[in-house]
Parts: sequence; structure tokens; C-alpha cells
Amino acid sequence: MSESTRKAPEAALPPETRLALYRLLVELRYTEKRAYDLFLQNLIKGTSHLALGQEAVAAGFGYAMQKDDYTFCTYRGHHHTLARGASMTGVLGELMGRECGLLAGKGGSMHLTSVEHGVMGSYAIVGSHLPIAAGAAWSAQYRGTRQAAVAFFGDGTTNIGAFHEAVNLAAVWKLPVVFVCENNLYMEYTPIRSVTAVEHPAADRAGAYGLPPIIVDGNDVEAVYRTALEVLGRARDGEGPSIVECKTYRHSGHSRADPAKYRPPQELQAWLERDPLPTYRRRLLADGVPEATLEAIERAVMAQVEQATETCKASPAPAIATAFTDLWADGGTAWRN
Repeated sequence: MSESTRKAPEAALPPETRLALYRLLVELRYTEKRAYDLFLQNLIKGTSHLALGQEAVAAGFGYAMQKDDYTFCTYRGHHHTLARGASMTGVLGELMGRECGLLAGKGGSMHLTSVEHGVMGSYAIVGSHLPIAAGAAWSAQYRGTRQAAVAFFGDGTTNIGAFHEAVNLAAVWKLPVVFVCENNLYMEYTPIRSVTAVEHPAADRAGAYGLPPIIVDGNDVEAVYRTALEVLGRARDGEGPSIVECKTYRHSGHSRADPAKYRPPQELQAWLERDPLPTYRRRLLADGVPEATLEAIERAVMAQVEQATETCKASPAPAIATAFTDLWADGGTAWRN
């Protein structure tokens, strides 16, 4: 971790905020683990991209965002969707291809969307959502709503044109958008350092667009939350975009088809020891939070996951007729010139 990496200030956040962040971490972790279990049971078809180990980024930003803000995420977007308030049933149901899913089972793991919660889509085409996020921010700026757009992306995205085009335009127009790089060190199976000329693929490019380099410990939920409040505040006050590079690590492979044997065992072990959930749990205990309080949160969340799982299993697959609905803004399929 570089010396410029931000650390959470010593002053403690309000107790209710800390417990809310912990509960959110638990919700994201338990739901992702359940998604993994359901995949092994062949109840989730196709592939999926889990964010186990990266939950602190989604939790910190999700809790800092306002209800009407916009989230744009990648195919690894389950945790971001949940962090904005979408239900476990809606997310797991969509992964399982059931009617109870967020998109009635028609979208699946890589297309999670919940406009109701400000989640404006999960994008499988790398980097394609960054210009769209800039467009949403432009709309908010034009309407004077003080909304902000947040686009999450991986380290590999920083080497494609869409990243540079979106950041440049956002900087020129001072758009209320935050670009959040979840730097987990690997672009699919390739170490980012082996194909990138700078150490910090997002933060080290910020200066080219007149933006300050911001690097945060992406496994420290409080550090992420504080940084999110800061950059979102700047965006709302008309001070333009920010690039935030969160240093984190995924515990599993790129997708369920990837055993991740390319990662050095000592590297994996070092990051597992910095797992954001048990690390934050130990921190709260050290600061005097009763263990019974944390255990109660964990039990409640697990009960919620179990209920969501059973609801999804009981939900039917979408009817074939639904394949011909919701293709256009009017809800139908008819082509209009």
C-alpha cells in the first residue's frame, strides 16, 4: 500500500453509522456467499462474478449516497445493487432467473438494474457505463437537482478510451460525477501492473485532467465512507468530478469459471488477513461495541438471507410471453420509426 493511501481519521463516526456500515457489510457478504452456494447447486445458471472481499467499497459509497443519486456498475455489481437498497430477494431472484427478480428473471447476474433505487444498470461491456454516468451527471447539472452519479469500474478499465473520454468531458464541464476504481490488482487474469505504465492506474491519471489523485484503502469501510462523503459533497457543490482509486482484492477468481491459480499464494493470504468484514468486526469490538450487538446483526441478516432464498426457490421462472415485453420505453416490442 502506497504512503499516499488514505487512512480513516481517528475521530470515531457516530455509533449508529458504524453499526449501519457493519450491517451493510454483513448483508453484502452473506448474500454473495449465498449466491456462490446457489451456483454450486445449479440454481444460478451461466456464470457470475462475485465481489467477495470488495464489499467495503460498495458499503462505504452506498451508505454515503443520497436516495436519488445514480449508481452505474459493472458485471460485478451484486454488492453495489444491494448497497443502494435493493432487496436480497430481488437480487438473488434475478440471479436465479425467477419472476421475483429485479428484472423478473430476464436480466440475470450481469444486468442487475433497479431504477427505483438509483441503480441504473450493470454493464458487461467494460467501460461502456462511464460516458453514460457522465451523461446522467450532466442531466442532474442541467436540472439543478444536486444529484450525483457514481460509476464503479475495475483497474483494467483505466486503459481503454471510454475512461479517458468520460473523465475528460466531466472535468471540462465540471459534472457531478465520481469515478470509483475498484483496483483488485487484476484485469481478469492479467496483473494490472504488467500492462500499465503507472503504479496507480486511476489515481496517477487524475492529474492529466486537473483532478487530485485520491487513493483509499478499499478494505476499510470507514475510510471509503468518509472519502465518499467528501467527493460527493464536492460534486453537489459544483466543484466537478473526482477519481477515487480503492485498493482492494477479490477473494475468488474473476468469475465462477476461474480457479485463480495465477495469483501467488502469499499474496492471497496477505489480503485474506485484511478481509474487510472480520477486520471491521475486530475494530468495533476493540472500540467497545458489545459482541452481542454484532452477533444480533449477524443472526438477523442470516435469517433475512434464508427467507430470501426460500422465496426465490418458490418463485416460478418467467413466462415465455415476457420475452416480448419491456424492450422499448412503452413496454412493448413494436419497432417505431
